[in-house]
Amino acid sequence: NLTVKLAEKVRSTSSGQAGRVIAIEKDRRLIEGLRKSFPKVEIIEGDVLKLDIRALFRNLKLEIRNSDYKVVGNIPYYITSHLLKNIFEKWPKPKLIVLTVQKEVAQRITAKKGNMNLLALSVQLYSDPKIVGYVSRGSFRPMPKVDSAIIKLIPNPKTDVESIKKVLEFAKKAFAGKRKQLKNTLKGVNLAKSGIPQETRPEDLSVSDWLKLASEV
Repeated sequence: NLTVKLAEKVRSTSSGQAGRVIAIEKDRRLIEGLRKSFPKVEIIEGDVLKLDIRALFRNLKLEIRNSDYKVVGNIPYYITSHLLKNIFEKWPKPKLIVLTVQKEVAQRITAKKGNMNLLALSVQLYSDPKIVGYVSRGSFRPMPKVDSAIIKLIPNPKTDVESIKKVLEFAKKAFAGKRKQLKNTLKGVNLAKSGIPQETRPEDLSVSDWLKLASEV
């Protein structure tokens, strides 16, 4: 259903096509049928987690620069965090990411100070995520055991991958003892210099707090 809507955006012009939809499908058995059903969509057989996206763009003669394209998908829910990590760290920066994911995962990703977690921090360092809709389990056949949410992520215009990796490595130590106070998990770090009480727990820090702390390491 999603691909049908995306395919409607592809229109022919005198110089070729305006707007291209490139769909990644892992199941080889579906490829032939999909190509017949969606003649305007470029169906690529492959595992999106292993795909060299830059090589794919070159093969398709696409000169993709940052913010030149959008990522949209109803994805297998178990690949959510891995896929986002690949997009943020390895792909050219998309203009927009819209994914259907498990409801609870979407809520974790969009968590704020007070309920912060490592997944939320890793996504929010790279983008501004928002839940824009919910899809009940009854909308799917066969019916899954979980409800879903549509999450929209707008990548931050300026991000430094190596600096973010440093922040996340630092944060992992604190979140490994989630209910522990930072003075016990981040020994040797001058919390006072960042204006953070020693009794603070990792879930009580905002993204900006983590950036301040990491800068003191």
